Amino acid sequence: MSKIILYKSKFCGYCSAAIRFLEQEKNQKIEIIDLTHNYEKRMELVQQTGHRTVPLIFIGDVFVGGYDDMIALERAGELDPLLEAIETK
Repeated sequence: MSKIILYKSKFCGYCSAAIRFLEQEKNQKIEIIDLTHNYEKRMELVQQTGHRTVPLIFIGDVFVGGYDDMIALERAGELDPLLEAIETK
């Protein structure tokens, strides 16, 4: 996987913030998948990731977590290397 996938639901402020951050601050293209009416896929992702809330952010093969997790990576200087790795694939 060499892209960013963000799973969201309707009326999710953290989802909107994550999308805005990745697109505007990091200039990234994102595949956005809405889970609002897809309970089966949401439960599949809960089992896969252990996270029950959205957004669920994947950068390449790496599950980043949610918005707060992504911002923590940014503050630690670990987000840009993940983004650069997908750009070189």
